[in-house]
Amino acid sequence: MALLAKGVDYFGEGGFPVTVRRVATLAAGAPAHPHDVTEIEHWHDFCELVIVVGGRGRHLLEGGAFHVSTGDVFVVQGEQVHCFRERDGLVLLNVMYDPTRIPLPTGLLRRLPGYSALFMLEPAFRKAHRFSSRLRLSRSELARAEALVERMEAECGNVTEGKQNVRDGHEAVLLALLVELMVFLSRHYGASGSTESRALLRVGELVSLLEQRYHEPWTLEQLAARAGLSRTNLLLTFRRATGQSPIDFIIGLRVAAARRLLRQTTLDITDIALECGYADSNYFARQFHQVQGLTPSAYRRQERSSR
Repeated sequence: MALLAKGVDYFGEGGFPVTVRRVATLAAGAPAHPHDVTEIEHWHDFCELVIVVGGRGRHLLEGGAFHVSTGDVFVVQGEQVHCFRERDGLVLLNVMYDPTRIPLPTGLLRRLPGYSALFMLEPAFRKAHRFSSRLRLSRSELARAEALVERMEAECGNVTEGKQNVRDGHEAVLLALLVELMVFLSRHYGASGSTESRALLRVGELVSLLEQRYHEPWTLEQLAARAGLSRTNLLLTFRRATGQSPIDFIIGLRVAAARRLLRQTTLDITDIALECGYADSNYFARQFHQVQGLTPSAYRRQERSSR
């Protein structure tokens, strides 16, 4: 039975949920750090961005096995069972973070096709693609990524007796560096040339397009044509990437935009509906209520009364 690697053991009790662990292959299988479970089948209650900075080994993931070596970069999502075996000088940088507890600018990140492909799609399709859709960095690119992670390591401080010795403002710096690292890796994934990577990027490009043009009257047929997929494959792949159907994703973006306009402007409901892509303000109000649990007018009153 797989072991649960708990975030509290890495972030600390009440600690900021972003940290780094460097894992080197030591003699006689000695652990590289407290709570090192690299060779034990385990799963996390957080996400882990893995950067291979040296050596090689075999990654066991969800019943599959993939060879990894210097320059490979991939994401292990929370509930995926994995471990590393047959380590030959393998050195890993594990960037651990809990996306449910930090204010990642997800909307902005999803404007990068490479972000949706690398952080959302590639983990789900890794087994089917036999790891060929992974990101692989050149030596110079790897050096830049490692330098960013080393700055994160410096901000994490030392963990002693369950307490972190860190500098004031380390949370803001760690979040900024994590976002910078995500953008750096996403840009390089966006330039990937493998057939499998390009397939994931087409869906990533679609997510990016919708983030910026959610107000347009898209149909499933138009979206499938944009992604170069059948309607059925689009629905399956998009749900794996976002947890939603394309239409529900668009509705979510429109409602989020409407919330901003209701809070920040004095536009009437009809004008806000038009701004967000709805020709019928009554239909807009029904969809807003379905997602938000309040009518647009009630939401605006609630926001104003709370100021």
